Amino acid sequence: MSWWALCRQELRAIFTNQALLLTVFGGVLLYSFLYPLPYTSQVPREQQVAVVNLDGSQLSRRLERMIDATPQVQLSARGLSLEEAQSIFLERKMAGIVVIPQHFYRDLLQGRQPTLAYAGDAGYFLVYGTVLEGLAGPGQSLAAEVKVSRLVMSGQVLTLAAEQHSAIQLNLHPVFNPTTGYVNYVIPAVFILILHQTLIMGAGILGGGQNEQRLMAEKGYWLEAAPWKLLLVRSSLFLAIYWLLCMYYFGFSFSFYHIPHAADFSQLNLLILPFLLGATFLGISLGLLLPRRELATLLVLLSSMPLIFASGFIWPVAAIPGQLTAIVQIIPVIPAIKAFVGLNQQGADFADILPLWQQLWLCAAFYGCTAWGLLRRLQRLSRS
Repeated sequence: MSWWALCRQELRAIFTNQALLLTVFGGVLLYSFLYPLPYTSQVPREQQVAVVNLDGSQLSRRLERMIDATPQVQLSARGLSLEEAQSIFLERKMAGIVVIPQHFYRDLLQGRQPTLAYAGDAGYFLVYGTVLEGLAGPGQSLAAEVKVSRLVMSGQVLTLAAEQHSAIQLNLHPVFNPTTGYVNYVIPAVFILILHQTLIMGAGILGGGQNEQRLMAEKGYWLEAAPWKLLLVRSSLFLAIYWLLCMYYFGFSFSFYHIPHAADFSQLNLLILPFLLGATFLGISLGLLLPRRELATLLVLLSSMPLIFASGFIWPVAAIPGQLTAIVQIIPVIPAIKAFVGLNQQGADFADILPLWQQLWLCAAFYGCTAWGLLRRLQRLSRS
């Protein structure tokens, strides 16, 4: 079969397969808006918090107003005791509790250190961090104000007391995530996973559908073409399609969500090539093994959540069993996420991600050889 004839057959097989088109184009475009949508505000705000004021002094009520004035939390319920606040917390599904202890004002006047108690829902890390930030900030501000007042009363100049009330001055600058928000943190890695998974599904749906026809004793061009030639044409077509989708993600989507991207265009393409080849050959291998095309979608979807955690950007790698970490290194998306985030978000040099780039080429070579062997075996079986 000639190159031109094989290209026409492959193009027809891809662009007449509605399930494949919906997965590839529909999935990538839909998820570019659907997944980041709940997190476009970047950080949680106005989390509902219950307060227990056991002191009832003017200063404690002022602390309440300071807490309520923060953008992170909102005092929306009040309890007369910690037990009552816990019941309110569970019944109303609130985000946190703050307890102002008894004799809060008296202890401050006497130079003692009263203890403010905070509690937050740690089921959601972002919510938990926001609640603690909103509760701790006003307490620290009030403590600093009290200390400055004492220094002034002892004869210290106000401006000097304001500068010296604390032995440590913090100057915080977020690195790699200037907004400290969810979008800049997780979306770049998730977009790589979406490209990887939809590419595998697309190639798997195409191969699984052709396997269905083969099992029904139908002949097709994929059983007649040379295995290396078919793999070269199919991988080139998927590579061209997904290069455009990568440019859409790394270009329009990153700009739309104001995600920083520091990679040089040539270096980015140098990394995209082995990533797409590895995912394509993995999808082709999967399609050659499956008797039905819908199984490709099922298997890939079931693997998505484990891959998110195994990649190490949501769950720390140190908390993942070493054997599991070693096994998943053969999946192209694992080194790809680390390489793309390092190069594009953290501004790493290409030399810094060179081991990951080499690992992606090893994945591409391994799955390319696997796909060639499987396709050759199927062609022999169809002729026997």
